[in-house]
Amino acid sequence: MDFVTISSGDLTARINPLGAELWSLTDSLGRNYMTDANPAFWTGHAPLLFPIVGTLNGDTYRLDGRQYTLPRHGFARRSMFEVVEAGADSALFRLTDSPETRNAYPFAFVLEMAFRLEGMALFTEARVINPGDAPLPFSLGFHPGFAWPLPGGAGKAEHVVAFEQPEPQPIRRIDAPTGLILPEPLATPVDGHILPLDAALFEDDALIWDRLSSRSVTFGAPGGTQLAVSFPDSPMLGIWQKPGAPYLCIEPWQGHADPVGFTGDLREKPGVVALAPGDARRFRMDVTVLSQD
Repeated sequence: MDFVTISSGDLTARINPLGAELWSLTDSLGRNYMTDANPAFWTGHAPLLFPIVGTLNGDTYRLDGRQYTLPRHGFARRSMFEVVEAGADSALFRLTDSPETRNAYPFAFVLEMAFRLEGMALFTEARVINPGDAPLPFSLGFHPGFAWPLPGGAGKAEHVVAFEQPEPQPIRRIDAPTGLILPEPLATPVDGHILPLDAALFEDDALIWDRLSSRSVTFGAPGGTQLAVSFPDSPMLGIWQKPGAPYLCIEPWQGHADPVGFTGDLREKPGVVALAPGDARRFRMDVTVLSQD
């Protein structure tokens, strides 16, 4: 299926219906604010994580005494979405359950992903709908990879992540062999509300905030190009890159990987929410280019 392209005149976004994944976000000069997806590091662009975030213990979860298998971050990112609407500056994509999804995740669901451009801002919204007759347990996460350094001339070492609020609380890290959350929290690398960026931060995989105060961050070089990333509906955040790669992933999450040793029911997995029959839940992520050279 062909990519969907939308534009505000100031920004242009290309979206792949496979995964409803944002592949590029460019300005009127052709400068790309997203990862180049160099396969030497990571071939993703901005996958949508559903119905889980992160890795399951043994890639397996339990539900009402039965076991099911799901890959890391779930199946939405590898699923073909229907293009419901494709206008000049907005687009809507939809994924619904199928016999294949029900083998791994035995629920009726509708997952919609909406994109809209206005000036120098990209507004995105994931909507989960429960058309079934039982509560729908799920997690959802965004995984955009932004160019690091951003277009505009500032070097990587000048870039920081500035949190909306001070973030003194400990962070969580991942057990590399299993991909699961280690039991002991670690001291935060955030100084007040500023995270200085260095590839060494990511030698042990992602930085994870599971008790996050902020609902927005700013990424970039002070005085240069910056991106404001707002995520009012997501209580957790991951920040990740392959060390030395030319991108930084800023990932608002509802949920995260299983803790080491977790063997509980899916409904007990940290960050899983239960959506009542007939209800819908929305998760926004907005990206605004604040300044440029």
